[in-house]
Amino acid sequence: MKAEHYVLPKLKKIPADVIAIGDYERLAKEYMPHGIYEYIAGGAGDDITLNRNRSAFDAIGMNKRVLRKFTQGTTAVTLSGDTFAWPMLVAPLAYQSLLHPEGELATVEAVNAVNMGMLTSTLSTVPLEDIAAQQQTPKWFQLYMQPDPEHTLDLVRRAENAGYTAIVVTVDAPVSGLRNRQQRAGFSLPSSVVAANLVNYPTSKTQSLSPGQSVLLNGLMADAPDWDDIQWLRQHTKLPVWIKGISHPQDAILASQSGCAGIVVSNHGGRTLDGLAPSIDLLPPIRNAVGEDFAILLDSGIRRGTDIFKAIALGANGVLIGRPVLNGLAVAGALGVAHSLTLLQQELELAMALTGCETINDITLDCIY
Repeated sequence: MKAEHYVLPKLKKIPADVIAIGDYERLAKEYMPHGIYEYIAGGAGDDITLNRNRSAFDAIGMNKRVLRKFTQGTTAVTLSGDTFAWPMLVAPLAYQSLLHPEGELATVEAVNAVNMGMLTSTLSTVPLEDIAAQQQTPKWFQLYMQPDPEHTLDLVRRAENAGYTAIVVTVDAPVSGLRNRQQRAGFSLPSSVVAANLVNYPTSKTQSLSPGQSVLLNGLMADAPDWDDIQWLRQHTKLPVWIKGISHPQDAILASQSGCAGIVVSNHGGRTLDGLAPSIDLLPPIRNAVGEDFAILLDSGIRRGTDIFKAIALGANGVLIGRPVLNGLAVAGALGVAHSLTLLQQELELAMALTGCETINDITLDCIY
């Protein structure tokens, strides 16, 4: 069914047989038109990285300790001065009105209910100000730097004025990945779904190309941000700046040296370059490169609370949750998102209880094998 002709259901409830994140993933195909499902579920190329994100987590085992004292158990973490009740935030997820009439506001309703932080996407279908006005938990803003620096600066000022407390710059998708699954499905965004934050910014013109020059290498990439742009951004905001999309230890070092507050180790959920290593495999060498004190989040492949536990044991301070949120939103609206996040919270607590970890700081490398 073409996305243009799809009417989103308004009333949602949790199906009786949904008891784990995997159940939402299984049912999602029934609640989305084929094109939208392929856009959400698909990765780049042959889905090699997408699939390895999961298999890499499954290959990690856990060690169990017993008879440990539990007197002040907590899952709280502090990142860039914000205290989060859980070491996980909702990832920046674009175009959520594809899945629910209220779009990002339905997700905010769920985030408030389960006391979790969230990153608002530059490509949200609800203005960043409206999202911030509804969100009661720590709110961070994900930034795609725009070709025109004035437009980038305006987005940052809007985020500051709306009460966002950190800027997370996505840097690993200067151009779109090779999304073969959505191409085969013939998916394109319907005209009714727009990036609400960008409607007032006219499209910037790219530089003229000489004969024989590449539209991609000499055109689009000429507009892509570089480390000088990160320095420029830090000079124009007092908010902590994070870099999302780090997959190489040397880039992690550069982010630290540039004064960034932290990084997100990510392969964009397998949606950019097929063949990249799983994010969880990238984490240990990156943590070793930047030391113990530099803040690191991880995304790509989280489907269980035990995955969050494993990521923390390998050096992450927390994780971002992506597709499980979208699948929950599609299947059961705000209730589905809240339920999905609650499942992850409960599974993380259970993993901590059964491995003898009273706090997040107790989850260390010797907790896994």
